[in-house]
Amino acid sequence: MAREITLALTGDVMLGRGVNETLPNLRLEEPWGDVLPLLLSADVRVINLECAITEHRRPWSRTRKVFHFRADPAAAGVLEAARIHACSLANNHTLDFEEKGLLDTLSYLEAAGIRYAGAGHDQKEAARPVLLEGAVALVAFTDNEPPFAAGLDRPGTNYLPVSTEPEVLGRVEEAIGAAREAGARTVIFSNHWGPNMVLRPPEAFRRFARAVVDLGADIYYGHSAHVFQGVEIYHGKPILYDTGDFIDDYAVDPDLRNDRSFLFRVTMEGGNLQRLELFPVVLPYARVELARGEEREAILRLMQDLSAEMGTVFERREDRLVLAPA
Repeated sequence: MAREITLALTGDVMLGRGVNETLPNLRLEEPWGDVLPLLLSADVRVINLECAITEHRRPWSRTRKVFHFRADPAAAGVLEAARIHACSLANNHTLDFEEKGLLDTLSYLEAAGIRYAGAGHDQKEAARPVLLEGAVALVAFTDNEPPFAAGLDRPGTNYLPVSTEPEVLGRVEEAIGAAREAGARTVIFSNHWGPNMVLRPPEAFRRFARAVVDLGADIYYGHSAHVFQGVEIYHGKPILYDTGDFIDDYAVDPDLRNDRSFLFRVTMEGGNLQRLELFPVVLPYARVELARGEEREAILRLMQDLSAEMGTVFERREDRLVLAPA
């Protein structure tokens, strides 16, 4: 018999560069701020890890790339402090320090007991679903950085263009099917996709996300834009088009405010959505904190407006938005 299980999903967690420089002076739990108790209250915690964890210092140079994010091995302890169950590694920074950096990342995550999806030693491993507690599976893809794609015998990411062409949807169906065969009752489809700093997903992306749900995904978990986007409920399944950022050292756009986001807490029962709770957060340098006062009001109002455009009406609570389908 299926039981309720609560998942905590976050936007991009980038522990490299300036964040990495602060870590020797912090307790390992400090980057999670006062959001940590909420994270720990969930049964399963999943993030998008937007950096390599490695001591390898040579950056990717085979194609032009502006930003390279690397964290020292101690950064794995930050993930352990939040008891992260799994990381999506399908993104545009996993190979910032070449294949060596990726392979080191896999080793450090494994040593910390943290599962991963969306990258691996080869194409087969990169595409493999990971089964977590409560019969929850994570599959992860990205349309970013095609040169990072894994090959038959080459480490890399699980690259997939955003398209409703049969070949693309066939790979989606195969991944979800593999998750079901592994015993999953709830399938999270993680996708690091699309352009940066846009508040609304393109219509082609909305068509793709709905197609993914039609193929059996229970939660669409999007990220990459660095700002949160609205939530759509499609056939009873939540589509989180973009979950924004969560920990980083990024410059802040004064209009789009990429230093504001949410902790997304999703309660499922046998693949059915029971409750969706969005807790507003702010991102001071190298940490995350719960939003308060006028800032909290602005974050909640924007998400309500963006989601209403997609037909999703949240109930407003003092510190969160709540959706509990009838």
